[in-house]
Order: sequence, then structure tokens, then C-alpha cells
Amino acid sequence: QVQLHVSGGGLVQAGGSLRLSCVLTGGTGSTYDIAYFRQAPGKEREFVAAAYTWSRDYADSIKGRFTIFRDNAENSAYLQMNSLKSEDTAIYYCAARVSRDWPNTPSRYDYWGPGTQVTVSS
Repeated sequence: QVQLHVSGGGLVQAGGSLRLSCVLTGGTGSTYDIAYFRQAPGKEREFVAAAYTWSRDYADSIKGRFTIFRDNAENSAYLQMNSLKSEDTAIYYCAARVSRDWPNTPSRYDYWGPGTQVTVSS
């Protein structure tokens, strides 16, 4: 079965950088979209970035600061987060779905990895 293995996250000062990694295993014969979402306390889970096979998509709030990289051979995606702000503090989740031309909302993703805490201190 499909599993998502997540690493990275932690505590960083404002203006610093962190990198999250997400590796999909157990998926064979299909092409997957891999995305990152985040959820801050008291807020709904929101889309951050997605890596399709040959393109990328970003939320407006992180454009120019975050970059998602895709390794198609390993079915993995990495989220490089630069110029972090206190408002980026949240639990970050990796999610995947068999590639579809669907909106990037949580309900449109079938597989989820465990969350990882990102805390940005001001």
C-alpha cells in the first residue's frame, strides 16, 4: 500500500530556512501528484505547494520563498522553505494522489503522511 515518509521540520528563527522531505513508497504502476499542506492552531488545513510530474503549483502566501522539488524516479518531493516567517508556523503534511487535474484541496488527496512541526520564532 502507499505510504508517505516525511522528514525535516523543527525550530528556526525568522528569516531562516528549513527543508522537508517526502518519499512515497508502495505505489507502482501509477503516477502521483505529491503536495504539502499545513495546519496552524485554530485554522483549517491549507495548501502550500504541489509537484506534478512536470510542473509545480504554489499557494500565493509562500510564492518566492518556498520551492518544491520533485524526483520522479524516486517518487519523492522536497520542500525548501526560505525566508521563514512566524506565520509559517504550523504542522506540515505531505499528501499524494494518483495524478488528476483536480483542485489542490485536502479532500482531493488520498494518501497522507504524518505531520511534522515547523516553528518559526520571531
